[in-house]
Amino acid sequence: MEQHPRPKGVVYLVGAGPGDAGLITVKGLRCLQEADVVVYDRLAGPRLMQFAKRGARKIYVGKLPDRHAMKQEDINRLLVELALEGHTVTRLKGGDPCVFGRVGEEAALLAEHGLRYEIVPGVTSAVAAPAYAGIPVTHRSRASSFCVVTGHESPDKLDEMIEWDKLTQATGTLLFLMGVAKLRYIAERLMAYGRAPDTPVALVRWGTRAEQATITGTLATIADEVERAGFASPAVIVVGEVVRERERLQWAESRPLFGRRVLVTRARDQASELTRRIEDAGGEPYEYPVIELRMPESPASREALRQALAQPDAYDWLVLTSVNGVRFWFRHLREHGADIRQWAHVRIVSVGPKTTEALQEYGIQPDIAASQFSQEGVWEALRPHAAAGQRVLLARGDLSRSWLRETMEAHGLHADEVDLYETVLPEEDDPELIEMLEQRMIHIVTFTSSSTVTNLMAALRRMGLDDPAQALGVARIACIGEITARTAREAGLHVDVIAASSTIDGLMEAMLELGKMKKTV
Repeated sequence: MEQHPRPKGVVYLVGAGPGDAGLITVKGLRCLQEADVVVYDRLAGPRLMQFAKRGARKIYVGKLPDRHAMKQEDINRLLVELALEGHTVTRLKGGDPCVFGRVGEEAALLAEHGLRYEIVPGVTSAVAAPAYAGIPVTHRSRASSFCVVTGHESPDKLDEMIEWDKLTQATGTLLFLMGVAKLRYIAERLMAYGRAPDTPVALVRWGTRAEQATITGTLATIADEVERAGFASPAVIVVGEVVRERERLQWAESRPLFGRRVLVTRARDQASELTRRIEDAGGEPYEYPVIELRMPESPASREALRQALAQPDAYDWLVLTSVNGVRFWFRHLREHGADIRQWAHVRIVSVGPKTTEALQEYGIQPDIAASQFSQEGVWEALRPHAAAGQRVLLARGDLSRSWLRETMEAHGLHADEVDLYETVLPEEDDPELIEMLEQRMIHIVTFTSSSTVTNLMAALRRMGLDDPAQALGVARIACIGEITARTAREAGLHVDVIAASSTIDGLMEAMLELGKMKKTV
């Protein structure tokens, strides 16, 4: 049989933006989501890698504490090899790939081999980092132009590359990237060639990320200030009158969760609202879903559901305990060819405002809406309306407690429980999370159910942590309710805050209280 050569792949050279995952371009995000292989370095924010598709190969080419970064020539060859193997490759580069990103070298070798590639621009840190520190690089009354310069080279090479006499007076704002180690020399040269010693200077480290920090001074003082504070790279150096705008334009640093990276452990399809709320409050969410919801696979569970759906006339009450319960309930109705109108006589109890909203999306108003998101809250709401001898269908997840059924039966009701869905631990590991925990880069951990506690501890053990409680002990722990908090304490965790109401709103209010505390990690 004739052998056909494997089709060549394509390489997308993508600017990841300065670190905040929300600052990647729409096209850049699509390239990341569709890639078979992602080649990345430390300047690509850790959360961005979560958008890679399941099963995508991830190759880190940056610098780690125990080894140097992969040489640029090796990265170039790697991209060629991957494309020749037929892969769709996304080379994720911090900021904009054309601003000191060496994209020209990577593209040149791809072109030499006749390989298809695209350059996808990104938001450069030269502009974004100062913006997040409240410093616009241009301003009508302070600077009408700016210049971006690399500060990475040795002093001799800087003198070869930079015409200091022309640069110093060329633009209103000077931006130096990768220049922290050469800061004193840069400041001295600028003053030597005419910039006033009292010219304002700012350094913005890890701009747009949770680690963002800013230090200010003047050309005459900034090097001493940086040394005194132990202020390290990577940072953008801003020189010019625009730095004075920081006093009144600070916005990112004034938000209540600024500087906090928050671990979100909810199921992937549930995490979006909490993630958005954390971002709105200035925090940096990091999603590691430790629960996955799926249709029941147990023959016994499926048979119990079939029997319940086949006899709607047997029930007086239907209790739906969560948004997931509502969605899976209607999935089961579709799967069994059932008609919701057959349940018209059955009174419905919803648990929590979000469950009520989910029912309303299907055009259904619950007869009773329990405000307290717990089995105890359900019973408190239902008890005045239920009568002995009535039958109740408790439609919930497989990990629900038996307290409500036992309480109902103790009061003369007949309660049947059916599992609408199973809660399982996802199989995917996350080495980035382990590294962030070891480096104390997770500041708050959120738990929205007991299963998120149990499954996170199990996942961390599976990924090689002998003592997950110790690893999580450097972060603040926020729980959505007392039952979840009890599970966390039983797992050896110190619970810092419990939501007053078992809702996302309540959890956010609790985290905002944490945001007021001095950050200790």
